[in-house]
Amino acid sequence: MSEAHSPQLLAQVAALPGLPGVYRYFDAGDQLLYVGKAINLKRRVSSYFSKNHGGTRIGHMVSKIARLETTVVRSEAEALLLENNLIKTQHPKYNILFRDDKSYPYLKLTGVAARDGQGGEPVFQTFPRMAYYRGSVDKKHRYFGPYPNAWAVKESIQLLQKVFRLRSCEDTVFANRSRPCLLYQIKRCTGPCVGLISPEAYALDVRDAEAMLRGETRELLRSLEARMMEHAEKLEYEKAAEVRNQITALSRVLHQQAVETADERDVDILAVKVLGGRACVNLAMVRGGRHLGDRAYFPTNLGEAAAVQQLGAGEVAEDGDGADQDGCAPARVPSVEELVLQAFVAQHYTAQAVPPLLIVSHAVDKKLLALLGEQSGQRITAVQQPREQRRVWLDMAQKNADIQLARLLAEEGSQQARTRALAEALDLGADKLEELVIECFDISHTSGEATQASCVVFHHHKMQSSEYRRFNIAGITGGDDYAAMRQVLERRYKPVAQAQREAGGAELSGKQQRLPDLVLVDGGKGQVAMAREVFTELGLDISRIVGVEKGEGRKVGLEELVFADGRDKVYLGHDSAALMLVAQIRDEAHRFAITGMRAARAKVRVGGGRLEEIPGVGPKKRARLLQRFGGVRGVAEASVEDLCNVEGISTALAEDIYKALR
Repeated sequence: MSEAHSPQLLAQVAALPGLPGVYRYFDAGDQLLYVGKAINLKRRVSSYFSKNHGGTRIGHMVSKIARLETTVVRSEAEALLLENNLIKTQHPKYNILFRDDKSYPYLKLTGVAARDGQGGEPVFQTFPRMAYYRGSVDKKHRYFGPYPNAWAVKESIQLLQKVFRLRSCEDTVFANRSRPCLLYQIKRCTGPCVGLISPEAYALDVRDAEAMLRGETRELLRSLEARMMEHAEKLEYEKAAEVRNQITALSRVLHQQAVETADERDVDILAVKVLGGRACVNLAMVRGGRHLGDRAYFPTNLGEAAAVQQLGAGEVAEDGDGADQDGCAPARVPSVEELVLQAFVAQHYTAQAVPPLLIVSHAVDKKLLALLGEQSGQRITAVQQPREQRRVWLDMAQKNADIQLARLLAEEGSQQARTRALAEALDLGADKLEELVIECFDISHTSGEATQASCVVFHHHKMQSSEYRRFNIAGITGGDDYAAMRQVLERRYKPVAQAQREAGGAELSGKQQRLPDLVLVDGGKGQVAMAREVFTELGLDISRIVGVEKGEGRKVGLEELVFADGRDKVYLGHDSAALMLVAQIRDEAHRFAITGMRAARAKVRVGGGRLEEIPGVGPKKRARLLQRFGGVRGVAEASVEDLCNVEGISTALAEDIYKALR
């Protein structure tokens, strides 16, 4: 195998140090093939080039290697972190890849309560607010979670409102209330905004809510019972009744939520299912003793990557390197399920907080757990054969993994059938359906106001939201959809035409430089004629332009396709799989356009965003203005004199703000 590689590459391999690190393989086109880590870089990388791998998939990958990069690190833990960051950001072809979802949501308790309300702290910090939060955490607030989805956070907030009646309103609203809101009337808030509860009593409720979120339910109930009896002994019957109501509400919540024993406070349950060349990892979360729900993850690059990593792990065990490409030491060749689970654990928990206990459907290497524990500062344990309640959790996660994977396979089969039907109906060629690229454009505005154009992209049998684009349309008569379509098509495809001319007319493969196989416009003959005019001026192929014309009575299912190259209109039929795909893409373009238009319109009407653009108004002054007037609308309605009364706002700056927002 080494004869197929350049002497320079083999010399680089021979010169590698015997230290821990991360290695990366590239092909002749500089595409990243594989990322791995090793305790001993020299021994690990040499194993790829010192054997004849034959016609195996690992041999196929090694034959493509044209360039090598390595990074030496201080420890295996650093190598684990670097390897998985590179996998997630660079998307190598022969690594099992779990794409990052949106960051997990948290329940946040804001600020640190000032018990005496003194020290110059804003009054709302005396009464911390509970809120839904998504993003990076800091030490200024208290965070509980992560939760699997937004619904789980909002449900927890509702539970805390029922039991402890903590506030959830924005600080600007809280600071400007003159009477209690509806939540106080329905007994979901204690009314701290108007002084209906003391800071000391509110702080006690906050402390109890934190205990509940940590899963300390038994201790909390005992504490509340002791507090109730103490009030009763002092003949403070009203206070005793309030605590009794809290106990009743808490007991009802615990019964409804089926909270388990306190020693199961934070647990993640991981179940894997592999079928039909696809895999699903179902992650279920238990936080504070409550089962919060689950989330399914579907890796990419499964086929070739799993085969390469299986073979690589077996060869490493034979070589006695003591570590495979994931830095683990298998005594046997791992199954695909184990590789998938191991890849998920490594990639997921290098970016997310890892609980002390993982319940897993397949084995996870102890060395990987030790590396994660070193990174997180706590001991991580994985249980593969759980009992009692843990077994119930794992069985439920496994069943959900089965269901989610079956759903994915059914959806992918249906979507592939739709792509094939459209390719056949429009004679686009059905040889490489995964590479069929469709872009669709739509225009949205309200009576000519805040005109936006959207471009959505479809390929590999699904919508590619990361490639969507919005275009702000300016310099046209309000409501002129034809002019808007001309502008967006020129802006999108003028660089494509320029790149093709520079390449001598050759079709390019870059995402932004490639002309899609199909350009859909939401409209009939008029919009298609405008698109044809633009493509003709740019020297592009007009046969790729297709308009989606509304049918009689604008009824769904009666749409007709209009072609720019003069072909007759086509009616595909209301039950046509091809029309279903066209409608799906067209509707997504409309949704994306209208959400952008509404955001732009709201920014213009409410003034959102303009306050940040005023010179001299930084974050602190902006916060003071919003707090004083309860929002941007209140700032816009304030007079110059009112603005001058805000700390840090001079007369000149007040006049600038007044003019800018009016």
